[in-house]
Amino acid sequence: MRPSLHGSGAELDVSLPVTELAPAKINLALHVTGQRPDGYHLIESIVTFADIGDHLTFAPADEDRLSLSGPFAPAITGGSDNLVARARDGLRRLLQARGVEAPAVAIHLEKNLPVASGIGGGSADAAATLRGLLRLWSAGSISINEIEALALSIGADVPMCMAGRPLIASGIGEKLSPLTDMPRFALVLGNPLRGVSTPEVFSRLASRQNTGLVLNDPRNWMSILNASRNDLERAASDLVPEIEELCELLRSRGAVLTRMSGSGATCFGIFDSRRSADHAASMLQAERPDWYFASTETIAGS
Repeated sequence: MRPSLHGSGAELDVSLPVTELAPAKINLALHVTGQRPDGYHLIESIVTFADIGDHLTFAPADEDRLSLSGPFAPAITGGSDNLVARARDGLRRLLQARGVEAPAVAIHLEKNLPVASGIGGGSADAAATLRGLLRLWSAGSISINEIEALALSIGADVPMCMAGRPLIASGIGEKLSPLTDMPRFALVLGNPLRGVSTPEVFSRLASRQNTGLVLNDPRNWMSILNASRNDLERAASDLVPEIEELCELLRSRGAVLTRMSGSGATCFGIFDSRRSADHAASMLQAERPDWYFASTETIAGS
């Protein structure tokens, strides 16, 4: 699958400032199927994206700036280690090597999603940065292959966040196959606001050679999801026991399926309607005001 460059050709009349949503990435299922000699784990994952996320704004400036706001901004820094800064600097090097100008830019990141939470926050921000700067810098001369390579160099989840649509991710996350028949799902996302180290979760896996996905009936996605799993959930729950409590809370409010996303600790519950999800999220937030809850709807395949 090729990432969308959102019309980044040189002829584009860019309206300033450029804005991008970095939607929450939801791993509806995540099977760990092996491990490469270099240590990277092989996965098969059913991925979709929510209608909520972080927001980024890009505007010309006299010098590079990265400012932060939002409820989870205190958990991150605006330094060179931020994936937004890495995406900006990587794209600039790529463009300048081809004689394309990439002038200073002011980036503002509104951090609405919990950090280190298994819903692609940093990777989604990096992907949104690439999309936004391709538009701002009118970088029509850069190839999609180069963008894909840059995205993967930033992080294994960045290519799927660039795609931003329902898909199956395999390999180490870089092999993407679109799921054009995936429906929308009404979800409640929950997080106990405890960060989880992805490397530590993988290090605690009981098995790295597990069965892959079985898409036996693409007309019945609930059947597919019920037959799937997240192979990281047990290991993450050992580190953060609240994950099990969170899934139980979601079930108690009417979720028809609950599961952890990514390496956690965010969990999701699928509800029969957005109205039911909205009501459940409101009740759960009142019950556990120290945790994060949000209702959302995923995008459909197209």
